Amino acid sequence: MKEYSPSIEKRLSIRNRPEGTPVMHQSWGKLLFMHWQIPIEELRRLIPEPLMIDTFDGEAWIAIMPLTIWDARATFTPPLPLISDFHELNVRTYVHLGGVPGVWFFSLDANSTVAVMAARTLFSLPYYNANINLEQENKTIIYNLSRKDETAKFNAKWTIGEDLPKAKPGSLDFFLIERYCLYTSNEEKLYRCRINHEPWALQEANLSTYDSSMIEANGLQTPIGEPLLHCGGPVDVDVWSLEEL
Repeated sequence: MKEYSPSIEKRLSIRNRPEGTPVMHQSWGKLLFMHWQIPIEELRRLIPEPLMIDTFDGEAWIAIMPLTIWDARATFTPPLPLISDFHELNVRTYVHLGGVPGVWFFSLDANSTVAVMAARTLFSLPYYNANINLEQENKTIIYNLSRKDETAKFNAKWTIGEDLPKAKPGSLDFFLIERYCLYTSNEEKLYRCRINHEPWALQEANLSTYDSSMIEANGLQTPIGEPLLHCGGPVDVDVWSLEEL
């Protein structure tokens, strides 16, 4: 299958707010984008057709993204104590179908059993239960994750730096960061899920320490070289229901 990349017009149009009413609201912050280039064929064997690998200048990318989620709730319901706030980490790459760019998640870890069960049931996403601890002093974050089945870990320390301009359409930053839908599958059917939020507020990121097996736990090779780093958020997010494709 020959891979290609959607037009800038397609990438901009997906940022428009979808019709209808979202089913969920969340807020995201304390987010670190860690991106590496990865061979297309390494991804292709793990992503179902007819999804196509999304590329920038012919190169595919993979990411690790630790973040904090709060105020997670169904639309028109209040947040629930001890349930609506949790930490998460996802491993993702970028795909498209019919010219619509989006995200493919290899795995998502959270320290909320309720969030894991809900996401697996309602959104067919590969969530795992994990022990996650986040400590923050001023702009420095220490993030430690251990998957409860002991198959993956992530430990990192980073500092949030100066504000950056919002990602410019057509740039690598825009390609990697400005994503407004996800694709998922239950092995029988393929789905798309739309989200909507303001363009990401970005900051410089300075990574002090890093040790992870999150990518390798998904059957992928260890990325080569240092990651491209950004901090992001906070951002308020609306989530729509799955659309069968």
